[in-house]
Amino acid sequence: MVEIIYYVATSVDGYIATPEGGVEWLSPFESKDEDYGYAEFYASVDGLLLGRRTYEQALGFGEWPYAGKPCWVCSKQQLQPTQLQVNVTDKAPGAIVTELAQLGLRRVWLVGGGELAGAFQRQGLLDEYIISVIPVVLGAGISLFGPSSSMLSLKLTSCQSFPRGVVQLHYRRDASA
Repeated sequence: MVEIIYYVATSVDGYIATPEGGVEWLSPFESKDEDYGYAEFYASVDGLLLGRRTYEQALGFGEWPYAGKPCWVCSKQQLQPTQLQVNVTDKAPGAIVTELAQLGLRRVWLVGGGELAGAFQRQGLLDEYIISVIPVVLGAGISLFGPSSSMLSLKLTSCQSFPRGVVQLHYRRDASA
């Protein structure tokens, strides 16, 4: 069985990007001395899921940040992948999870964006949530889960604070709810 993990940074008011999709507000919290558990997390996943806009944003980083891991870009639009291990799919979330399981993947990182996370969340397909709350209020932007997310009970498994004011919350879907 494949687990889908939403590992994401959010502002205090629940936005993962500015209205234009920018994430430059994260820059003051980047540090060579602190990766907020990213390296360990990245090593623990077998593959990645990205929405189209998140994929296009990652292409703008210069060097492809997800080398060595198979990626699935979820998009209704035709895209020509520019990276070797990038697959484009327009399948529904449940069908994607089935495909990933058939391929033998065990842990998959849902990178973003909010609409994709919301689609998986509404269908009960997000197993873990690792949410780094950045001490910034954006006021508007792209929501953590996009529009029309459904209510879901989560169980806190850990909480860690960092010197720069970032708080990382690790939740699992509450099976008892």
